[in-house]
Amino acid sequence: MSRVSHRKVAADEAGLRLDRWFRLHYPALPHARLQKLLRKGEVRVNGKRVKAAQRLNAGDEVRIPPLPDDMAAQTAKAPPLPKEEALAFLRPLILHEDDHLLVLNKPAGLPVQGGSKTRQHLDRHLRAAGGGNWRLAHRLDRDTSGALVVARTRAAAAKLGKLFASRAVRKVYWALVHGVPKPPQGKVDMALIKAMTRDGERVRAAHDGETDAQPAITHYNVVDRAAAVAAWVSLKPVTGRQHQLRAHMALIGHPIMGDGKYGGLEELPDGVAARLMLHARRVGFIHPVSGQRIDVTAPLPPHMEEAFRFFGFDPSRFDDGIA
Repeated sequence: MSRVSHRKVAADEAGLRLDRWFRLHYPALPHARLQKLLRKGEVRVNGKRVKAAQRLNAGDEVRIPPLPDDMAAQTAKAPPLPKEEALAFLRPLILHEDDHLLVLNKPAGLPVQGGSKTRQHLDRHLRAAGGGNWRLAHRLDRDTSGALVVARTRAAAAKLGKLFASRAVRKVYWALVHGVPKPPQGKVDMALIKAMTRDGERVRAAHDGETDAQPAITHYNVVDRAAAVAAWVSLKPVTGRQHQLRAHMALIGHPIMGDGKYGGLEELPDGVAARLMLHARRVGFIHPVSGQRIDVTAPLPPHMEEAFRFFGFDPSRFDDGIA
């Protein structure tokens, strides 16, 4: 068991939510355990009780309570990348670029942040390329590909954070799911709660009265179908919970193909790769500095292009509105 300790928030960590700061530094600490520590007041920031969504400032002091040895292990930081190496990696991913922000097409399988055993991640490249100033405005799961917004300055990061928090950013995801949802257009309004399983952390439908439940709403639309076997769906999340789209589709009986956490690997058709078929297709928002409308579309990753061809779906014939 570790002892009580105190850690200062680094300048390049300003703006991070407290729970994401813990995930970065203590990846073995389950979210449910962190929530319990917060409720009991054992985790504090500058001596005060806080919630998981608290945004941190540079220089804030975080109280770390005693933790079991297996949860107290901190992230081993990889050596910094040379700036040119990081830029060479990022350049092919850029879909939009200006003085204040980037929109990248994140590859499937690339984590956005590091963990106890993860040294190759997008944030490492951003920090090296931007001299510590470039930072993620939001997150995508490791196996989800597509449009990801990055701030190039601290001022832009703060303004983008407010846009995402106020739900002023419109996002469209494409997915291939098992079966065909009925009705073909609908809304999933189902609160979610994080839970630990033998397969690691995931989310499930919350029961009435569970205090850690988070409201979650997703709109879906069936774009095309392959008999009763599969459907191409457009997903528009209103909220942005961890694994929200994956959990919601599974909870209505149509898990996303290739999703091992939520039943998407069962009865996977031959010829379809055993990889997550979820892509952040489009993102739209008002530029936080210029006031211009930003609307960026991310091309499909190769494994989803192959799956679209297998089912006879034509991605060029459909244009999602994000207004």
